Amino acid sequence: MTAVEGNAVDIPTADGTADAYLAHPADGDAHPAVLFYMDAFGLRPQLRAMADRLAGAGYTVLVPNVFYRHGRAPVVGLPEFIDAGSRPQIFQHLGPLMKALTPDRAMRDADAWLRWLADSALVADGPVGVTGYCMGAALALRTAGTFPDRVAAAAGFHGGHLATEGPESPHLVAGDVTAELYFGHADADPGLPPEEQERLEAALTGAGVRHRCEVYAGAHHGYTQADTSAYDPEATERHWEALLGLLRRTL
Repeated sequence: MTAVEGNAVDIPTADGTADAYLAHPADGDAHPAVLFYMDAFGLRPQLRAMADRLAGAGYTVLVPNVFYRHGRAPVVGLPEFIDAGSRPQIFQHLGPLMKALTPDRAMRDADAWLRWLADSALVADGPVGVTGYCMGAALALRTAGTFPDRVAAAAGFHGGHLATEGPESPHLVAGDVTAELYFGHADADPGLPPEEQERLEAALTGAGVRHRCEVYAGAHHGYTQADTSAYDPEATERHWEALLGLLRRTL
């Protein structure tokens, strides 16, 4: 694994300034970029550690605080370990933040993230990869469909609400996607019931998108997050294998 450097960075957006974490190989060279979308719990040590691991595989990784309009990370105070009992109280605070991040705002921000990466001396020329977790999976899919000329790969893990019946459902961008996609669904995830999984698969297949959707048997929503009670080490390693394979093929 390559030695990495990680730093806090600020990114100008159309609506202000977003704080973010940037991880990259410590060789000072330009590497392919990966935009890393956080879960609802936000930019914290767990996500920085994941970004570092991804950077160690040879990528320049940007993890923006997508809730920056409400403050710098941590926007909501979190315990060191998030168990099932603490989730309801945390989501009382997170719910309004998630609702305020409309698709229009999220994609206005995505343009800022992608432009910042394109201007960075640490990023190699060419398209980027995107990965997202929980709510970030929807952002990854939407970014791939909104910026098809810039995104070559997008992955989502234990994502929720990817293919709803609503008029702004993320799966509706399928016809605009040119990237290769991968989704690792959590088993029996209330945020992505079987009918949504089927709707997502049908939309991607119908649009001719190169993709693979897999259900991780026995894994709970949030299975990649080691600072939560949902963490599943075996499913997490499977996720790394799938993600790194996707990036190797496309970047």
